[in-house]
Amino acid sequence: MKKTRLSPEELNFFKTVHNAAFANPFSDLRKRLDIKIAGLFPSATRREGIDQSIQEIRHRISQLEEQGRSDINAFEGQDREIMAVVFLFDIFHTFRDDFDQLIKDQIKAGETPVKVPFAEAALRRLYQKGFNEKSFAHYFALSYQLRRAFYFISHSLVGGSPCMKTLKKHLWYNVFTYDIDLYNRFLWNRMEDFSTLLLGETGTGKGTAAKAIGSSGYIPFDEKRQCFSHSFTETFSSLNLSQYPETLLESELFGHTKGAFTGAVDDYKGVFDRCSPHGAILLDEIGEIPNHVQIKLLRVLQERSFSPVGTHAVSRFNGRVIAATNRPKKDILDGKVFRDDFYYRLCSDIIEVPPLRTRIKEAPEELDELLGFTIERMTGIHSEKLIQKVKRIIDRRLGKHYEWPGNVRELEQCVRSVLLRRDYKGKEEKGTLSLSQKLTEGIRNRNIPVPSLISGYCRLLYDEAGSYEKVAKQTGLDRRTIKKYIMTAKEDIHHV
Repeated sequence: MKKTRLSPEELNFFKTVHNAAFANPFSDLRKRLDIKIAGLFPSATRREGIDQSIQEIRHRISQLEEQGRSDINAFEGQDREIMAVVFLFDIFHTFRDDFDQLIKDQIKAGETPVKVPFAEAALRRLYQKGFNEKSFAHYFALSYQLRRAFYFISHSLVGGSPCMKTLKKHLWYNVFTYDIDLYNRFLWNRMEDFSTLLLGETGTGKGTAAKAIGSSGYIPFDEKRQCFSHSFTETFSSLNLSQYPETLLESELFGHTKGAFTGAVDDYKGVFDRCSPHGAILLDEIGEIPNHVQIKLLRVLQERSFSPVGTHAVSRFNGRVIAATNRPKKDILDGKVFRDDFYYRLCSDIIEVPPLRTRIKEAPEELDELLGFTIERMTGIHSEKLIQKVKRIIDRRLGKHYEWPGNVRELEQCVRSVLLRRDYKGKEEKGTLSLSQKLTEGIRNRNIPVPSLISGYCRLLYDEAGSYEKVAKQTGLDRRTIKKYIMTAKEDIHHV
């Protein structure tokens, strides 16, 4: 084949596409690159940038096709490396919607791998671009993995607050590392050696984050059967370690043989035996396990082997280990939770899942997003009317500065309570007084300043009425004064 070179302008454009293909899709860098490719203003939305950039890339590739330069074998050196990535990037987005539908179909089908109806069309596109049949299965499996990771991280983790953007970006790196090229060259079939520790308060969504990782592993494509070798619905399993007594914990983890202990009437496979070879296991509440179990888990992490209770026979574990705990990070780093050797083997990556109060403080509109997501999951439909109804009751009963001690899990229960009883009282933190109680205590003890009393009273009325106008009408004060008192109420009462 006659060799060709990219012009300086082509090289600059396609190098930007190459960089975008390797950029984390949840990063600001990816957004900037998409907008640059599309030729849009920086103020363009992420969605506009992606859609327009894909169209521009296809237009540029069609120009190469017209010139007979759309085969990787027409290029050499750096040009070939860049164009191979560009062509793969274009083919991936050509079948993006097909991959999304395949994900949905697989969820419905469960553990039986579904046929991939567009596999032959994708294979033809790769052939047209100069890729050989040997590379097809790998690139097709990698494309499916990329789309699953984006699907589960973006769909299951709701919210665009800065801390949630950081979490999504971190989860993507956990699956593909900071460099997809590095992952593709060396690590796509070796990620089981990288264990993960998820930190966060109870109810923040550590299990959801773990499932996003566990459902996004590399699964080989079976060309003969025209389907992937395993369903991703069986690649993730979890075990809450705190729900088992110490006498049964090892059996749940490693399994046991018949007669290993009283009540062991049959052989039993533990969670490590049941894990898919392309999957991951979440060990939840790992901060509660005793030292001797940590030692046995260390063997799994270090040697990838374990023995069921009652036998010295060695079994092998091939999946990834994801662990989660709500213990404070400081206690973990100070050695109060794990043995040092276990901690250093467990923490290839530490991911912190932010509390709900931080998310709402950074982006108040995130509460609306979460309410919409929760209500749609419960009712099957998106309803702005229900969202506003639930939010009004939250504002009236809990106030706009409620701390949500139970996090996302509490929010879900709040929605259920409102839908059932049109009410939710929330939970006061132990040892703290409500605003009403603080005002009463201040009056009783005669130690509350008048400005604090007025601001606290306005705050109570606002939490009940939901608008500055209504509070102004009730108190006889003007709206600007009411707003000033309400904005300072929390700080004033805190010092009472």
